[in-house]
Amino acid sequence: MSQNRRLVYAKPAIFKSHGFLNIANSIKLIPQRDMKMTVQVHPFFDPATYTYSYVVSDAASRQALILDSVYDYDPASGRVSTSSADAVIEFVRSHDLDVRWILETHAHADHLSAAIYLQEALGGTTGIGSRITEVQSVFSGVFNLGPDFVSDGGQFDRLFEDGDSFEFGEHTVRIMHTPGHTPACITYVVNGCAFVGDTLFMPDYGTARTDFPGGDAETLYNSIQKILALPEETKLYMCHDYLPEGRNEYRCETTVAAEKQGNVHIHDGISEKDFVAIRESRDADLAAPRLLLPSVQFNIRGGRFPDEESNGTAYFKIPVRKV
Repeated sequence: MSQNRRLVYAKPAIFKSHGFLNIANSIKLIPQRDMKMTVQVHPFFDPATYTYSYVVSDAASRQALILDSVYDYDPASGRVSTSSADAVIEFVRSHDLDVRWILETHAHADHLSAAIYLQEALGGTTGIGSRITEVQSVFSGVFNLGPDFVSDGGQFDRLFEDGDSFEFGEHTVRIMHTPGHTPACITYVVNGCAFVGDTLFMPDYGTARTDFPGGDAETLYNSIQKILALPEETKLYMCHDYLPEGRNEYRCETTVAAEKQGNVHIHDGISEKDFVAIRESRDADLAAPRLLLPSVQFNIRGGRFPDEESNGTAYFKIPVRKV
């Protein structure tokens, strides 16, 4: 297992140094008196896609949920591997955790999900926002998937609506529908923590792009206002960090207060009109994500490859755009 592909434990700081990533900080032990109502957040970082995945565990029951996992894929060779997911499995087993949920904040366009691989190894129920059906409908047409692909969300065990909730150990996880980046984006809120997917980034990087099908800058603004209406001390956990200029460490955790004070796109005082102008101007210059085409095909299937063809090989489709 490649050790420079994983980050575990709370409050990480990963520094670029001599061409590799150094892990800084370690897990903090929680006194026994505080364990009953505590969730522990364990981030894992994939530097190839700048993705943070999380194992969230309930200290009292040892139940766990996994968010936004990564299945390693090299587009140049078509080779897949499971180093990132195996690091999660190793962590879960070494800490004797009981995985109940394997969750997505949305159908990612920049990495493949390891949800099914993890479910086969650890159990648990997969889940995503109910409007994944809209994303499936759009991309089933883009890739001409035909009648064998059904855009009903049935590739996932649970489809969440805004305001839904489920029990997790001593806690209740609440679902917030936060579209704008994609129609299906949701935020998971539990015990003073919110896992926001791509909707927000660290304050010095800003907000999600809105130029994907079904994306909309005005909708994103209103979704972010819902997140920023949470208590100011709420911890916000990012799905990505791209290390903006002026910072030399990757980060995944901030707070509502910090975003309201310093987010470069949507801090206090930025109107909806101003935000839409900023967001749409920035989107106009963005390139497509490197793994967009394979990721979407894989992720709208719930983390599964297309069916193997007669030669025993599965293929992703690459649409050719004629000038």
